[in-house]
Amino acid sequence: MASFVDRATIRLKAGDGGNGCVSFHREKFVLNGGPDGGDGGKGGSIILVADHNLHTLMDFRYKTKYQAGNGGAGSSARCTGKDGEDIIIKVPAGTVVREKESGRVIADMFSPGQTRVLMTGGRGGFGNARFATPTRQAPNFAKPGVKTAWHEFILELRTIADVGLVGFPNAGKSSLLARITAARPKIADYPFTTLTPNLGIASHKGSSFAVADIPGLIENASAGAGLGFSFLRHVERTRLLLHVVDASGQEGREPAEDLRVIDGELSRYGQLDRRPQIVLANKMDLPRSAENLESLRQAAGERTVIPVSAATGEGIETLLDTVVGMLAQLPEIQPLAEEEGVLEEHLTGWEAEKVEDGVFRVFGVSMDSLLDAVNFSDYESMNWFHRTLRASGVIDRLRELGAQEGDTVRLGDTEFDFID
Repeated sequence: MASFVDRATIRLKAGDGGNGCVSFHREKFVLNGGPDGGDGGKGGSIILVADHNLHTLMDFRYKTKYQAGNGGAGSSARCTGKDGEDIIIKVPAGTVVREKESGRVIADMFSPGQTRVLMTGGRGGFGNARFATPTRQAPNFAKPGVKTAWHEFILELRTIADVGLVGFPNAGKSSLLARITAARPKIADYPFTTLTPNLGIASHKGSSFAVADIPGLIENASAGAGLGFSFLRHVERTRLLLHVVDASGQEGREPAEDLRVIDGELSRYGQLDRRPQIVLANKMDLPRSAENLESLRQAAGERTVIPVSAATGEGIETLLDTVVGMLAQLPEIQPLAEEEGVLEEHLTGWEAEKVEDGVFRVFGVSMDSLLDAVNFSDYESMNWFHRTLRASGVIDRLRELGAQEGDTVRLGDTEFDFID
């Protein structure tokens, strides 16, 4: 069981953008060369790839932090910094990626080969050559690159299969999987022999479908009892459920009651009981199975009940005919809806507040970036700073908060007088 991991938490960070360069052209016999500072390079991105060769999230048990490369700083002669290196993270097909803080589904890596840019690297900052104008011919400032932040994500592996086998431990699910597919799961005469989902491909009369054997459920599995809670997510993507019941009652339980108990657990876990279902009365080769069949049919209601024996092959042909026929009419399972708000480089925004009479504070990522770009010893840079504050609406917001001429405004560790 240690080699199968279907849930993991990872921390990711896209690369920071490189800083723009402040530089002026220097050449023999050229007096007062113009600005030639280049832009910073773009930070590396985090890219997910669904790999069909992977079947577990085991790799993320040992490595949980991934950081893309930062963009290089710009340099003179209008040279742009080198872009940061992207990081490609391979995950098994069927992996759902959630933002840990909000629980939003950011990506559903449903199809093998699917790629998704999960986080985009920060933009590179402009060099001072970008700020040259006819009236500002020697700008002595540049913009820093956009900084990115660490974010946590939860990875959940959900098996992609057409058919899911559910039922009590020792109902014969693994034996049935081995009978109808080439899979060879561990089979033994004790409960919880199956500790991880097993997957096999069944072929019948020119059709093929994937079958997932889920570890046995018990009462209160949906609340975390036994192994059921850990693996019920693996039947969420199945189109058809095969509810395997031990018709012989050799475990000391009544088959009809087994059916009702598991129905209750499927209902409590995302209403899986509404999924199209076939009830399999397994172990028909054992005593008492035939006499229990009628009560099982009554408990199944309108569901089809097929008597089978995974040990002898009884009823398997009928089962496969029925499954192929139902799958032909059932719609394909669709990926989960991905919510808006993919975490990219959009680390922007600011807020303003009144700290006390005559003192106000402006804060936020965009303000931090703005401060990094200002050369407070340069007159033109200060003019650009004030124009940026006015254009971004900061001055208007401070006025709404009651700021008067001469009041103190704090940006980070910097203080300046409010001038309307």
